[in-house]
Amino acid sequence: MSRQPQSAVGAPLSRVDGRLKVTGQAEYAADLSQARTAPGQSTPVLDGLVHAVIVDSGIGLGRITDIDTRAAEAQPGVLTVITHRNAPRLPPYDGVWPPGRRLRVFQDDRVRFFGQPVAVVVATTLEAAQHAASLVQLSYDAEKPSTELTGADGNEPRTYARGDADSAMDAAAVQLRMTYRMARNHHNAMEPHAIVAHWDGDRLTVREKSQGVRIAAASHAGEFGIPRENVRVINPFVGGAFGNSTRTWPHSVAAALAAREVQRPVKLVLSRRQLFFGVGFRPTYEYRLRLGADRRGRLVATVHDVSAETSRYQTHSEPVLIPGQMLYSTPNVRQTYRTVPLDVSTPTSMRGPGYGSGAYAIESAMDELAHELGIDPIELRLRNEPSADESTGQPFSTRRLRECYDVGAREFGWHRRNPKPRSVRDGDWLIGMGMAAGVYDTVRAAAQASVRLDADGTAVVESATSDMGPGTYTSMAQVAADALGLSMRQVTFRLGDSHMPPAPVHASSQTMASVGSAVQDGCDKLRQEAVKLAVEDARSPLHGVDTGDLVVRGGRLHVKDDPTRGETYRQLLARNNRPRLEALGSYTPEEQRRHSMYAYAATFAEVAVDARLGVVRVRRMVGVYDAGRIINPKLADSQALGAMVGGIGQALLEHTVTDHRDGRIVNAGLADYLVPVNADVPDLKAVYVDGRDDEADPIGVKGLGEIVIVGVAPAIANAVFNATGRRVRDLPITAEALL
Repeated sequence: MSRQPQSAVGAPLSRVDGRLKVTGQAEYAADLSQARTAPGQSTPVLDGLVHAVIVDSGIGLGRITDIDTRAAEAQPGVLTVITHRNAPRLPPYDGVWPPGRRLRVFQDDRVRFFGQPVAVVVATTLEAAQHAASLVQLSYDAEKPSTELTGADGNEPRTYARGDADSAMDAAAVQLRMTYRMARNHHNAMEPHAIVAHWDGDRLTVREKSQGVRIAAASHAGEFGIPRENVRVINPFVGGAFGNSTRTWPHSVAAALAAREVQRPVKLVLSRRQLFFGVGFRPTYEYRLRLGADRRGRLVATVHDVSAETSRYQTHSEPVLIPGQMLYSTPNVRQTYRTVPLDVSTPTSMRGPGYGSGAYAIESAMDELAHELGIDPIELRLRNEPSADESTGQPFSTRRLRECYDVGAREFGWHRRNPKPRSVRDGDWLIGMGMAAGVYDTVRAAAQASVRLDADGTAVVESATSDMGPGTYTSMAQVAADALGLSMRQVTFRLGDSHMPPAPVHASSQTMASVGSAVQDGCDKLRQEAVKLAVEDARSPLHGVDTGDLVVRGGRLHVKDDPTRGETYRQLLARNNRPRLEALGSYTPEEQRRHSMYAYAATFAEVAVDARLGVVRVRRMVGVYDAGRIINPKLADSQALGAMVGGIGQALLEHTVTDHRDGRIVNAGLADYLVPVNADVPDLKAVYVDGRDDEADPIGVKGLGEIVIVGVAPAIANAVFNATGRRVRDLPITAEALL
């Protein structure tokens, strides 16, 4: 069959769910209540819904010696207060990730980190639950927690080596030794974590903020020891997440436990403060890097020693070592990555996990080497461009990083950069330019999508994926529309229900490659079924036509070279008394990769630094990306520009501050944990180099959501050095560090 013509894929279409969001009709987990739904909304009235509020621990380590709940239980409207003293025992369950032991709520008297859930109050109103929670009195046998990364003992390290890095380093003509530190970051999405849980016998239905509804369903089933099919998780909209909704956290189990105890639907919404303690974070990193090169800037050896915080009860690890293994040609590499158990809650993935932290150190070090040798930073990178992936020996599926450098330098005006630090001024402001490369893995996973073409010529496509911002509803509908030969208004894509066909977690930039390929497969199968039905139907104007000569456009099947000869889907189904056609699409990536598959980026930044105050302002940024086929440039821009904003926060503002005496986070709120606002966001531009990656997946995409933040922070840091001549190796870069 000939290739389908395309009109939706590649077009900068607006989000199909945009109107719902801007008019307040999109239903998030925290929106669910007993109130009657507005016209057009689908949420049922939850009869008897009550509210739960978590009580957090007030120490960072120790044991609970007493809990006095009498005052809380005496408040009007309070139904119960659940603690470790009266909570039912949960069956053994540790899940599959991260390794270690899950924190099981209310199962013992042990406090493992500050802010740990130690009780939950359930009441008929939110106000009653909040007030009662404030009346719960706890006594502790407190111990001093260990919450500082530096100086703490780590786990057995993960290692990687090729060549003889130590000998090559000793013989290198140029040797640099640096230590980079990255502060803990919290996700702080607009939507707080929320859940509404209710039971019907031994069946649990959960409406919960989640990037992986099937993972959440499996987690709840494991927590309560019930069959997986007895749990349904529904979540049609995610108001941002950046990684911390990829797993089920203790508050979710607390809500489901409370719902089972009171036999009513229970709603629990975390406060902004509680989001800092209970739903993960980007861990603190210390990255010690030794770099050896010849006088022409060719790398001969690198030595990487990395430490990152994790909790004592689970081990969170990230692919922080990979950029140092394959981004540049280096014959001799030695790496260690050590997780350091501390008395903190478990970290989790945050946008660009591992790669973003690794790239900050490596790309800053490359800038330091360029300055040391007097070589342009882009030229230095080109001199170290590999011809294949030296960590695996595999050829690259596509690697257009050179093109990213060329396009970025031209778009940004890199030729105007003065390589001498502190040489360009604008009044009291020192002006600097910097750049950095980025890399992120092309992740794919098995996925399925159901496709149904109804008799009216419209189609419904479903998969249990999510949409936390990249526009999954829209991009999947674009793929489906072109594959089925329909307009966008004739296609509806549905997601966010664990009873839909399976899909991987909505993270790691894998959704478009995985679910999109399944959608393509399902729609191709259905279209081919319709074509077969037409050419075998003696009453069809297409009877006897070779299937390879047919295309479908605008819901009409016709001969490719004779558009007048054809019929619509509606006519075909009506004549054959078919109320619908259905197909199940699937995608399974190859078990063994034959190629090294990554997305790449080159980020350019210009900053201004107040010479007297040390205040840094980003003036403009350009990001250029090799991310394979771009399904929707408008959605891609949303991802890229948003990631630049996030990178500004990582580089200049975001820093979780812990009081190491008791483990308390002292800036647990948006008044003190600084994130970029409109005044911090300058002129931003994203560019995508042409080229699909057909080795990666059937639709030729690489994934965009992660790569767009990798390299942003070092580009800004390198620009700050060019402006001031001061190399700050700790993130965020503060005015105090520059004065």
